[in-house]
Amino acid sequence: MSKSLISRRPVIRRGSSAVDANSHEKPASELSPLRKLGWKPFFQQQLSLDELNDCEPVKVMAVHRSQIEVRGDAGEEAVLVNGPLFEDAAERPTVGDWLLLDRETRKPQRRLDRSSLFKRMAPGARQAQLIAANVDNVLIVSSCNHDFNLSRVERYLALVKEAGCRACLVLTKADLNDDHEQYREALKGHRDLPLVLVNALDAKNVEPLREYCRSGETLALLGSSGVGKSTLLNSLAGSELAATGGIREDDSKGRHTTRHRALYEIPDGGLLLDSPGMRELGLADVGDGLAATFADIGALAAKCRFADCAHESEPGCAVQASIESGALDERRLRNWRKLEREIHRNTRTLAESRADDKALGQMYRTVQSHARSRKSGGE
Repeated sequence: MSKSLISRRPVIRRGSSAVDANSHEKPASELSPLRKLGWKPFFQQQLSLDELNDCEPVKVMAVHRSQIEVRGDAGEEAVLVNGPLFEDAAERPTVGDWLLLDRETRKPQRRLDRSSLFKRMAPGARQAQLIAANVDNVLIVSSCNHDFNLSRVERYLALVKEAGCRACLVLTKADLNDDHEQYREALKGHRDLPLVLVNALDAKNVEPLREYCRSGETLALLGSSGVGKSTLLNSLAGSELAATGGIREDDSKGRHTTRHRALYEIPDGGLLLDSPGMRELGLADVGDGLAATFADIGALAAKCRFADCAHESEPGCAVQASIESGALDERRLRNWRKLEREIHRNTRTLAESRADDKALGQMYRTVQSHARSRKSGGE
């Protein structure tokens, strides 16, 4: 993937490891600390011979304002947020990143290329906000109440598909609602998206989700506030790793219980990302993910009489014909159009911001060059 809201490099699929292709068949207790953290050949192959001798790879487990928490063979330690690596907000390390620390000074030398990167456009922003890097699997979490919103699920799904990660839709609070068929019916347009309904408070009830957090893999939870992400994390971990809170009964809106993004180790499993609920998840540069999410509309559009069909009132429109027959939900077409417009708008904003930053950087370099010239001439 090019530079985008989710940058995608060669995706590390299940079964990859730094030693052999069957690492996930081994018990977690037999894996090295780095392998448990998700160290794979994709990262190993980026190191030079000098870096192998002089540097230690560590994974970013949490990001705070003044420091980041990292973990490697030597255990967990804190690294101050300063130096060249942290100057560019769009490129600085985020949760899930692999860094190389100097073995002597313990200062970060560089960030390794990512296998995947999740970003979002915050409202009114001109730059993307980093969410997480090097994620393997994603649980899109909603709940069996007013929070369930298929258009929002499709928004998350476009992000996940762009990254090439494996996705599963998890509906929590299933014990509070007996009418589960309505959710299965709503998802008939996404038959390739696994659906699991759970009571997140019940550790046994969430067992089917352990397939997505095997040792050596990183699992992200995406969803709005109050859907039970932190509760789900605690049930998978078997301990209280994250704070939890209730929801308002009148509108099923939740409280923000997670304050910052962090990775947690799951006993006999992989890493699980807990992140604050996001009321806004702006998309940009995720054209492939959008096309994959709405592949059925794309297939219908290819059958339209006119190549530039807007799928409104044109004669011979296969999309409108499918809506009239009831095969395609009109809401789905509206959401596709909405997301397509948003992606175009935000992608243009990012491009303009990058161009402005480049021009500003060039101006600074020119000013510095002239200053050095004058100083040299004066001497």
